[in-house]
Amino acid sequence: MRWLRRRTPTPPTPPPLRVRPMRPDDGGHLDEVFAGMSAHSRYQRFHAPVRVLSPAMRTALLGLDGRTHVAFVAEACDGDGWRAVGVSRFVRTAPGEAELAVEVVDAWQGRGVGRQLLAALAARAEELGYHTLDAEVLLDNQAVLALLQRTFPGARLEPCGTTGTVHCPLPRTRDPFERAAAAWAPALTR
Repeated sequence: MRWLRRRTPTPPTPPPLRVRPMRPDDGGHLDEVFAGMSAHSRYQRFHAPVRVLSPAMRTALLGLDGRTHVAFVAEACDGDGWRAVGVSRFVRTAPGEAELAVEVVDAWQGRGVGRQLLAALAARAEELGYHTLDAEVLLDNQAVLALLQRTFPGARLEPCGTTGTVHCPLPRTRDPFERAAAAWAPALTR
């Protein structure tokens, strides 16, 4: 008699994912992410029923300068090439402070895309000297509230009606002068 071993099914390997800075000419990626979001996801992101991105809204979302308006795009390789599956951004609101936003296409929600996008955004904001990122969130958007709390352990929710502001402090590992000194240290010791 032959003994058969039961195999534990191996979960499918997720397609490769990359996160990169978004450029002002990435309008196609912006449209691709927007098209991949359901009406409910769009409402959760924009706090209003947005069926299409108006030209003015597209222009504002693509008005990236790398310092006061920064965005990242997540792309997944699906066999036919790289497809945009999420976008994160921050826009400066005051010295050291910015408002953040994140959106992920419905098919990729719950797969770590939002967390990777926010991690890239937080790292860039910290490099630029920001100390707080704020997010305006609908209070029934439990997924994003949980994501912000996991990504920013010191996050604090300030509710107001049906929305709330989540204040997300960034880790201050070093001040800009310490970062500059550390960058120059190897050259100075030669």
